[in-house]
Amino acid sequence: MASTDRSAQAISAFGMDTITLAGPLEAKLDAMKSAGFSQVMLKANDLVGHPNGWQAAVKAVRDSGLRGTGFQVLRDFEGLSGHLHQYKVDIAKAMLEMCAALGCDVLLACSSTSKHASDDLDHLARDLRKLAMLAIPYGIRIAYEGLSWGRTVNEFTTAWDVITRADCPNLGLGLDSFHLFAAETPLEEIDYLEPDKIFLVQLADFMWQETKTFEERMSTARTFRVFPGEGVHSEQLVQLVLKLDALGYRGDYSFEVFNDDYVQMPLPMVAQRARRSAQWLADDVLRLSVPLPNQMRLRN
Repeated sequence: MASTDRSAQAISAFGMDTITLAGPLEAKLDAMKSAGFSQVMLKANDLVGHPNGWQAAVKAVRDSGLRGTGFQVLRDFEGLSGHLHQYKVDIAKAMLEMCAALGCDVLLACSSTSKHASDDLDHLARDLRKLAMLAIPYGIRIAYEGLSWGRTVNEFTTAWDVITRADCPNLGLGLDSFHLFAAETPLEEIDYLEPDKIFLVQLADFMWQETKTFEERMSTARTFRVFPGEGVHSEQLVQLVLKLDALGYRGDYSFEVFNDDYVQMPLPMVAQRARRSAQWLADDVLRLSVPLPNQMRLRN
């Protein structure tokens, strides 16, 4: 039992995303819990797509005992004007309400891909500041993520620039390893970040070295990511996680894995794959678990 408790404690910083699994929400939550996870990244469709309504979905999450890592995803919010801007404000308010109902304190917003959005960084910053202000009464933080196919913001370095311009305490960075590797942003740029302004880190690997076009990035991101350690970017993932740890990041890591094959597999099998990745990162990379007295854990 002590070994199991130590193992669960070691992977407590890691969680799964519901998008990785097929089936009803309750079955996804059960598979994650059975695999030893203590947290879950939720998406809006988990709630609004529930057959008994979104309040029933909220109850299912709360009854599961899993902590909500965060709620996603608000798209194409920043840079719009007039009726388009007001439309997105209404959407943001609805998502903040659902996020709060779940007990999640992070809402993920990804950079705009809309051709109608301004490319002026100060305009983007003003809109994100407004979003962050809307979130304050709920006690929610906004994690802003640069999509690797974003119209203006497609690297985390530019996202960080916009966040800095907005200068709002509950507006911070969402880092996704897929977008970082796809955009080939140098890992050294992480050294310029403030650890307490990184609100969420999402991890995934993929099976090829390069995604040269925005179309390739979108296709891979939405259909063929794999868990950390299963693809060809394992060494980069190790460097990324170690850099974040050295920087002082002590927040959550969520496995953001979209994979068309995984949604055709039994849920426990997929959840166990995620568990192996979490154990690898916790034990062999971050060295979070403490061996039992008089025992030596063998490493590959």
